[in-house]
Amino acid sequence: MLKSLYSSSNYKWLVFSAIGLGSLTNVIHHGSISIALPTIAREFDVSLTTIQWVVLAESLTISALLLPMGRLSDIIGRKPMYLLGVALFGVMALFSGSSPAIARSLGYARPIMLMIPFRIFQGVGAAMTQANGLAMVTSAFSDRERGKGLGAHGSIIGTGGIIGPIVGGFLVTYASWHWIFWINVPLCAVTFLGTALLLDSSRFRGATQGDKSFDWLGATLSSSTLLVFLLTLSNGAELGWFSLTIIAGFLTFIGLITTFIWWELKSPSPMLDLSLFRSRLFSVGIGSSYISFLGVTSFRFLITFYLQAALRLTPAQISWVLIPNAISRIILGPLSGNLSDKYGTKPFTTFGLLLAGCGLLLMAFMADSTPIWFVILSIVIMSSGSGMFMSPNSAAIFSSATGNKYGVTSALVNLARNSGNVTGIAIATAIVSGTMLSAGFSSNVEEVMIAETGSTILRTFISGMRSVFLLMAILQFMSSIAHLTTSRTPLSEA
Repeated sequence: MLKSLYSSSNYKWLVFSAIGLGSLTNVIHHGSISIALPTIAREFDVSLTTIQWVVLAESLTISALLLPMGRLSDIIGRKPMYLLGVALFGVMALFSGSSPAIARSLGYARPIMLMIPFRIFQGVGAAMTQANGLAMVTSAFSDRERGKGLGAHGSIIGTGGIIGPIVGGFLVTYASWHWIFWINVPLCAVTFLGTALLLDSSRFRGATQGDKSFDWLGATLSSSTLLVFLLTLSNGAELGWFSLTIIAGFLTFIGLITTFIWWELKSPSPMLDLSLFRSRLFSVGIGSSYISFLGVTSFRFLITFYLQAALRLTPAQISWVLIPNAISRIILGPLSGNLSDKYGTKPFTTFGLLLAGCGLLLMAFMADSTPIWFVILSIVIMSSGSGMFMSPNSAAIFSSATGNKYGVTSALVNLARNSGNVTGIAIATAIVSGTMLSAGFSSNVEEVMIAETGSTILRTFISGMRSVFLLMAILQFMSSIAHLTTSRTPLSEA
């Protein structure tokens, strides 16, 4: 029976369904955590600069390992890497949710110091799945249908965006934040079984047929470069941007990236084929994807604190406020993907980034008494632009990569997303914390959450948040101009 399914003309949709299960699980997980962060911060009694590591620990690991995992999957096969990643992700989610109980049994006073290592290993599993998911979907669809496939995948992301905050808000309000992690265990089990059954191993043994060598030095350099950069950036606000540690971090980053580029140019089997960046379309696509996620992630990170502290909404109520964000992506993701197959990607990437920038610009005017309709309108405009941009941009990136580079291209697409996620949180935290510290306040979450409407500390927090959204809006506008000035052909002619 399985062989008949594998040979079916609709097999591409089976691949899409299997990968969609994993993507849905991942997005639900991240959407739930964004809702739970204020609650976890208050229970653990930690500051904004500390609680960010619940997200950053996983995101840093994903970013550091995506390129090595993408190259490794090209060599040993994508399906086994994907299955191992799903299993590891689920087990570490179980441990993360149980970190307070584990800490008590071991005599640790600070359970967050156990949760962060568990989140690191969860990031290893996520890197394995993310480095392979888009590559398998892309290789299952023809060039003429690539936008359709990626657009449909975008609708899965949007669906998870709806389910995640709702599930997260419900669990935090009526159960406990622990279930934000524990719910991943059954989801990962279903994903593992579905992937094991539906994916034909013979089709995903590895795209590289000749050279099977692995660039260990390149993998080490790429991981070290990203880790040093992201760690330096995320600690700048707390340690001081002109402190010896931060300056040394940036200098080390420059040295590492220079060495990485030199090695990749001379390596016979490079971790990253730098010739991909000779295409302006590819370079602009990767760069604008990174900038897009800077804006999306800074919004997601700060909006839950704003809605709870300023508008006094519960986690359950916040989940409903964020639903329009996901609905916009569900509708516009597949729609723009389908249309880009016919009319080219430029109109959708250019206007999508412009629209996202307008939404973020509106958010820069929010205050402690902003009506909820204005908040929702700003979110819809921003998310509509982001949803319109993502699928056509991914299709354009893959159109400039040959089949034997789908693994590393998929890794780069996800690297742009994850490094954008990490940097977005780091920049948002740095600006808000810096604004509060300069006004004489600490960045302790509890002080902001219990502050009265109109209080100086709440207004200071909002002032920092508005500066973040203004900066992100400007970056979206600049990225839109870059797409407008980049030539390309319709994907149907590629």
